Order: sequence, then C-alpha cells, then structure tokens
Amino acid sequence: MTDAGALVDGVLGADRGAIARLLTLVEQGGPEAVAAVARLYPESGKAHVVGMTGAPGAGKSTLTNRLIGRIRATGDRVGVLAIDPSSPFTGGAILGDRVRMQDHAVDPGVFIRSMATRGHLGGLALAAPQALRVLDAAGIPWLILETVGVGQVEVEVAATADTVVVVLNPGWGDGVQANKAGILEIADVFVVNKADRDGLRQTVADLEGMLALAGAGRDGSWRPPIVETVASRGEGTDELWSAILGHRDWLATDDHAHDRRTARIAAELRAIVVARLVAGSGVAYDGPEFDALVDRIEARTLDPYAAADELLA
Repeated sequence: MTDAGALVDGVLGADRGAIARLLTLVEQGGPEAVAAVARLYPESGKAHVVGMTGAPGAGKSTLTNRLIGRIRATGDRVGVLAIDPSSPFTGGAILGDRVRMQDHAVDPGVFIRSMATRGHLGGLALAAPQALRVLDAAGIPWLILETVGVGQVEVEVAATADTVVVVLNPGWGDGVQANKAGILEIADVFVVNKADRDGLRQTVADLEGMLALAGAGRDGSWRPPIVETVASRGEGTDELWSAILGHRDWLATDDHAHDRRTARIAAELRAIVVARLVAGSGVAYDGPEFDALVDRIEARTLDPYAAADELLA
C-alpha cells in the first residue's frame, strides 16, 4: 500500500521518485490522492504555468523541447506535463511527446511526465490540475502543460495555464476561419512555427487582422505578440521566451494574475462538483438497463434526452 504521507514529504523535499509516485497516485484518483494533494495545497501557487496548445503536427513538442533548454539556461528548474492521447488498448499515454524531449532526459533540473487523456474531451486529463499542483509544491518555478492538440475543444487549457501559447503553421487558413476557431481566442502568445514555409506572411497578416478586429491591446488589455519560429533549428526560441516573460510581467500589474487564478479555481471547483454529483447519482452508465435505452434510441423510439430522464429517474 502506498504511504501517501511519506510521498508528500518527499515531494516537499523535491525527491524525484516521490514526485513520480505521487503523480501516479493522482492520475489513478481516489481518496488517498485527494488527501495527499490537500496536504500539498498550501505549498502550491508559486509556479508559472505555460500552456502549449495548437493543432496536431504544429510542432508543439519540438517547441517545448527548445523552451525547456531556454529556461534551463537561466538556472531555473522546469516541469513538463505532456497530455498524450490514450492508448486504445491500455488506456495509458502513448508517450509520443516524451520521445521528442529526450534531450533533457538526464537533466536533474527537468521533470517530464506524460498523462493520458483517457478519452476526456478538451485535451486535458481530469487529473492535470492536481498533477501541476504536485510539481508546483515541489518548488519547480516553471511548468509547461502541453496538450494533445485536438482543435477547438482544447480551450480548457485557458483555465489551467497562466500563459497560453497557441502554435500555428503557415497556411493555417484565412481570417474568416481564424475568427471561427475558438482556440485562437485563448492565446496570450501566438507562435507561427515552421516559419520557413510558404504562407508565413499571409498567416501573420491574418493574425494581425484578427487582433485588430478584436481590439486587442486597447484600454490596457494584453495584445498577444506573434512570434515566428523554426523549432527544428531552434530559431525564435529567445523571442518566444521574451514574449512569455512579457506576459508574466503584465499579469503582475494590477489584478490580472489574481483575476486569472480566481477564474481557474472557479472552473476547477465547478468540475469537481459536477464529478461528485455524477459519482453520487447512482446512475448506471452500463449494464442491461443502459444497453436497452441505447437500443431504443438507435431504433428511434426514444430520444437521448428522454432516455437521460429515465436514467436519472
């Protein structure tokens, strides 16, 4: 049986083994994990969380790898939580992101962990906020949350990160599509990666136009900078780091950081309440009764909402 108390002490002492084991416990969930993170909670809230999001194949993992190196050059430790697609066979993470970050595998100042989405829409594992809290309590000042990359539903990252970096490629689409893409509304920093490809100037112009239409930067609001990178060659990494630092400094003015973290806590609390209500409802999500309702919906003799009412009744 896991000694959660010893793991908590180990995390507070920045013991890598304890951090890894407690993250496993958190991912599995349950009362023991909840109690452990509750003990760590007073020691959290100090790290700056950078969310890396964008479409699959945009180069997020390669860019994250470069950003790790840039942060380590300052002497700071960095933790990475890479949310990977769940394996269809085991439910575990496929670990593709960790493969691309092997440059830092033996660096004691870098902690990289993959977590599976386990089918959760939005690109984030349900346990991701708690996992970030563990790394935070371990005294790691910079945390990078790299999401799966599933398009517009990935906006959940905005409720989890202090600075959201949206990674795009040249030729991503016209300005009309830009305004339709909800993922772009969450960006604190835009990165046009693979900037050596055709279409760069048009992509940057589309982004600039979208920001102008949205009134970004007016009345003291933050105007997301647009950074051009070629992550495979390390080009633009310094500019990205400067943009992230600039946003962190802006958050430190007035109540911007407080407002964002308050919104984050509110979103997490709502999610926990919903999960607790669902868990305590006693509603069966499988079994003969559920299967019979599915059959009736498929036969068009019952609509999904009426079926849900029957389950809840």
